[in-house]
Formats: sequence, C-alpha cells, structure tokens
Amino acid sequence: MFSLFKKESKIIAPISGDVLDLSHAPDPVFSQRLAGDGVLINPSDGMVVAPADGILSVIFKTNHAFGMKLENGTEVLVHIGIDTVKLNGQGFERIAEEGSSVKAGEPIMKIDRKFITESGFSLMTPVLITNPDETSSMNLLIDCTVTAGKDAVIRYKK
Repeated sequence: MFSLFKKESKIIAPISGDVLDLSHAPDPVFSQRLAGDGVLINPSDGMVVAPADGILSVIFKTNHAFGMKLENGTEVLVHIGIDTVKLNGQGFERIAEEGSSVKAGEPIMKIDRKFITESGFSLMTPVLITNPDETSSMNLLIDCTVTAGKDAVIRYKK
C-alpha cells in the first residue's frame, strides 16, 4: 500500500545510442547481471554524461568506467565498452573529477569511438544500478534510441 507513495526516480542515458536488454552484453558479468541490473547502450557518439544528479564516487584510473552515488542512496555504474580497461586510458578523455558533485547531463568523459573500435573493443556500454536490491520496482526502457542527458533508460522506486 505504501509503495503508491514512493517517488519514481530515473536514470537518464549517459550516452546517445540504441538501448538493448542487458542480456546482449558480450560479457557474462554484465549479461548475467552479476554487477547490477540495468540496460546496455550501443553508442552513436562520443560524449558521456552524468546519468543523474549525484557524487562521482569513483572514476577508474583507466577512465573506462565511473560510479555515482545518488542522493537517494542509489549506486550507478557506467562501464564504457567491454574489456576497454585493457586500453589503459587510451581513447578516453576525463572531463569531470572523482568526488565532485554533478548534475544529470553534465559531461563526464569523452571517448574516441574510432580508436576504441579500431583497437578491437566493443563500445557496448552497460548502465547499471549496482544496488538493485534496494529498489522496490525497476522499469528498463529497451529497444529504443536515446539522446544522452535527455531520455530516461531506467525508472525505479526505492
């Protein structure tokens, strides 16, 4: 009964592209939802933005992924590409700083799509809530094309 009064929150697309079910991720850690639940985006551009208002709790040294903690306690991970950690930061340009407070749509990272794909890596980008057990409901918006910083890809209630 009280779930009717819970506010719906959303995670917006951190990168423009086509949204797929996470099961299509070419890495079982993501496809089997071992790191969290969410969506997979096949990017169409190279700007990565904050998917919500919050704190950039971690930006990996190799810049291939970042985590955020939102005000409501939700933890979000954006993992740019698959196995891109092996690039040791090449093809990634960090714009924001770890520990900073960011607003949804604010630039976090710029990627060189051509360099990354020509280096043999997939750009498929998992966007995950890493503590999904703290949500009461989650609606994943898949099979659509989204614009970074504008379109919701996950709607959920705590």
